[in-house]
Amino acid sequence: MHHEPLSLPRRVRFVELNAKALRALADGDLAGGSAEAGVALDEHFVCDRARWIFGYRADQLAEDPSAAPWITRAAVSEPDGAVVGDAGFHGPPDEAGMVEVGYTVVPGYRRQGYARAMLRALLVRAAAEPGVRTVRARIGSDNTASLATIAGFGFTRVGEQGNERDGLAIVFEVPADAIRAERRTASADVAGDPVGP
Repeated sequence: MHHEPLSLPRRVRFVELNAKALRALADGDLAGGSAEAGVALDEHFVCDRARWIFGYRADQLAEDPSAAPWITRAAVSEPDGAVVGDAGFHGPPDEAGMVEVGYTVVPGYRRQGYARAMLRALLVRAAAEPGVRTVRARIGSDNTASLATIAGFGFTRVGEQGNERDGLAIVFEVPADAIRAERRTASADVAGDPVGP
């Protein structure tokens, strides 16, 4: 278990998981997925839930290769290079300019600020795209950690969704213009320092 003060803001960079990496992980091939990604992925990347998600994303890429810049990536802590989770969007912006975020933190790195770092980086990415108007997050009603993670990012509760497999989820949205405005304010406050994810 890694124990470091939360007062230090975490930084992450994203490493692409291409179609071959996603397919390897879906098949439970951690070594193949790691080799294809170029980073040592954690066992969490081949747990049952991850295998299902990565299989779904591999199928998504096979159907629409243009989705590649938007979907799941490995999240790597900076500057130490540890793979701390995966994050991305469920796909490119839809016809209304909406993208939905998704992120998972490897169990050994939870409660250390990495989910917030991933979410911040995803919001920056979304806001950098002129065609994105809204960022959505769907969070299980019993997922107190994720509900706490999005606090402070400007999300507003807009509804609920549910199904037998996933249970009840609360739907949150934040306008991309609000993210852009927040970044401009933060840039002005830091007097010339670049604002990073």
